[in-house]
Amino acid sequence: MSALAKVCGLVRPEDAAFAAGQGADLLGFVFHEPSPRNCADLTVAAPHLDRAVLVMVAQHAEAILATARRHGFQKVQPYLPAVAREAGVRLLREAGLQVLLPWPDELDQAPVSADLYLWESSPQVTGVAGGSGMGHAMAHPPPGPFLLAGGLDATNLRERVQGLPAPVRKRFLGVDAASRLEASPGEKDPSKVSAFILAAHALEHP
Repeated sequence: MSALAKVCGLVRPEDAAFAAGQGADLLGFVFHEPSPRNCADLTVAAPHLDRAVLVMVAQHAEAILATARRHGFQKVQPYLPAVAREAGVRLLREAGLQVLLPWPDELDQAPVSADLYLWESSPQVTGVAGGSGMGHAMAHPPPGPFLLAGGLDATNLRERVQGLPAPVRKRFLGVDAASRLEASPGEKDPSKVSAFILAAHALEHP
C-alpha cells in the first residue's frame, strides 16, 4: 500500500485546499500561539475534517478535547507534559478522538497506547515542541505504527525511509512534513507540497 502523506503547519485556507486536492491523507493545523505556523482561525480546517489533525500544546488534555469538540476535529496530535501524557491520551481516546501521539527520538519513554505515532526529533535537541525542520537518528522508535517526521521533503524522503532500522520498518505507515514545504513560515509552496505528496505516495508500507 502507498505510504500516507501528512502535510502539517497549515494556516491559510488556500494551502489547506491545495494540499487536500493533491491527495494529502492528513492535514495538520497547529494551535499554539508561539509557533510561526499557528493557525489562529481553526475554521480553516472545517472543509477538511475527515483528514484534519488538531496539533496542540497544552498542560492538560481537557483543553485539547474542548478545542477539538469546538471545531469538530476527529483527530488530534497532543503535546502534553510527560507526567500527563498517558492519562491525557486515554482521556482523548475514550472521548472518541483518534490520537496521533508525538514520539520524540529519545531514550526512556514510558510506553503509551495511541492510534498512531509521529516519530520526530527530540525537543531536547531542537529546543521546540513539534516541527523543527531537523532530522533525527531514528534510534528510539515508537511502540506502534508511525509516521516518520523531521526535516523531510520530496528530495530526501526515499533515502530517509530506506534508512529506517529493519526491525521497525514493518510499523512504518507514512511521512509528515511542515517547514520544508514552505515559501515562508506559515505559507506553503505549492510545488513543494505537490512533490512531497507525490514522493510519499510512491513509497510503500508493509
